[in-house]
Amino acid sequence: MLSVRVSAPAPLAEELRARLSTDPTVSDVTVLRGACLDGQGDLLLFDMARENANNVMRMLRHAGVPEQGTIAVYDPVTVVSDAADAAERAAPGHPADGVLWAQLADSSREDARPSVSFFTFLLLATLIAGIGRLLDQPVLIIGAMVVGPEFAPIAATCYAVVRRRFGIAGTALATLLAGFAGSALVSWGLWAALYAAGLITYEQATTGQQTEFIVAPDGWSFVIAALAGIAGVLSITSAKPSALVGVFISITTVPAVGTVGLTLAVGAWDEASGAVVQLLVNLAGLLLAGTVTLAVQLLFGRWVGRRLQHLRAARR
Repeated sequence: MLSVRVSAPAPLAEELRARLSTDPTVSDVTVLRGACLDGQGDLLLFDMARENANNVMRMLRHAGVPEQGTIAVYDPVTVVSDAADAAERAAPGHPADGVLWAQLADSSREDARPSVSFFTFLLLATLIAGIGRLLDQPVLIIGAMVVGPEFAPIAATCYAVVRRRFGIAGTALATLLAGFAGSALVSWGLWAALYAAGLITYEQATTGQQTEFIVAPDGWSFVIAALAGIAGVLSITSAKPSALVGVFISITTVPAVGTVGLTLAVGAWDEASGAVVQLLVNLAGLLLAGTVTLAVQLLFGRWVGRRLQHLRAARR
């Protein structure tokens, strides 16, 4: 169940109260008269089943709530209520399968924009990956994958394509590519200085059987990236972020960028080109699989909405 707080002018709030009270997937509708908008508006509090949240949110938006008040949605840790249980049973499907598109839209707009923290984490992950390739240490490569924040703009791009918000897609892709390019350039400069000082050798930068996969992309690279893209999208849409850790250590984007900086610094052009191909293959797999997964979830959500309408019609 999701908890919702709506502020709206009194006449609109009364209209919404009446409509929400007849929705079987909504429970515990409470109205606080004159509690907002300088006493001219009412505050509505209610719980709704996650599976039908998009239909409820759509109704609130079409009623004009965003223009006249506010909609705030919370995800409580626990809801102990027979009425809430009944509302949950009235909504088709499983709560874990419900995608709250309004929440996804907000996070996508935020993740698409460049930020100092994004570039800092990406640069740190890139440097860790370069060290991992230099020392041939898979543990460091895994650490770089976990630190890397690149999946956020990737997921934002997938959402934007599915919802046809191409402005968000352009911003997210620009943020992602600028982050990769900037991190590779800084890494290149640092490794070049160390190479010129004689602190690293060509052999160290290009030898390492345990991390050789970074510069040797193949068909499995795309398959793994596609599977990771599906898992990543499902984890952020089903409110199960713990699965994202597994996604992070399945993709070879940051390790490829780190290896590009390292190998360019020592003049290993073949390995640098292999790492670039690895990066592009991973990005293609993530973007394609993530977009398809979200499109399927969108179609499934619409099917759930139509089924719920049919159930309401049958009860009448």
